[in-house]
Amino acid sequence: MRIDGREPSDLRPVTITRGYTRYAEGSVLIEVGDTWVLTTATVEDRVPPFLKGSGRGWVTAEYAMLPRATPERRPRDISTGRSSGRALEIQRLIGRTLRGVVDLDALGERTIVLDCDVIQADGGTRTASVTGAFVALFDACLKLKEAGQIGSWPLTDFVAGVSVGIVRGRPVLDLCFAEDSEAGVDLNVFMTGGGRIVEIQGTAERGSFTESELVRMVELARDGCARLVAVQREVLGPEAGLIDSQGPDSGRG
Repeated sequence: MRIDGREPSDLRPVTITRGYTRYAEGSVLIEVGDTWVLTTATVEDRVPPFLKGSGRGWVTAEYAMLPRATPERRPRDISTGRSSGRALEIQRLIGRTLRGVVDLDALGERTIVLDCDVIQADGGTRTASVTGAFVALFDACLKLKEAGQIGSWPLTDFVAGVSVGIVRGRPVLDLCFAEDSEAGVDLNVFMTGGGRIVEIQGTAERGSFTESELVRMVELARDGCARLVAVQREVLGPEAGLIDSQGPDSGRG
């Protein structure tokens, strides 16, 4: 058994709460075990300079960890005068992954910003951020559709992320912090509802790993992402049909 009693292929308990805050066009609290991330989606009627006049939209993200999301307090970026390299890398990942399932032409010349704030961290904050941010993005697009501001539906598929690694010589799914700290290999895998890979991040923390071990880890991640998409579908209910009507990976942005 693992540190927390799970089997190698078990996810931690996952809860997604829509409409968590009042003002944002989309807001979600996602809880993956003891990792909790609040994600809000904001629609802005502007795009980056390189997209002005193109008629295309943009999806981007910002990521931060609250000072006491971890056992010891971490200073806010504003107090140090700069953003951490880790935060910048993660927020670019979130934006890149979400754009993988958005038809930017259908979005029109506007930007949706996903703010991902980690309330409590116990491993897998970037994967939880993507999984929760997708639902917040969906709700923001739904408001645009209901207001008649977009013609065609811009989301082409679901997307979710999960960690996978080799701990004590065996592949395991959805690492908590204690497992991540001792993992010999650590991967973060992001996949669409159709099972297509959007991004894989990974490294051997100690030594190396084989191709067969990589295949096994990706198989575990595929199953984990499918189950996370099932949670997204359940939370969205009948509205999830808006994505199904597009067909997986059609009109990718």
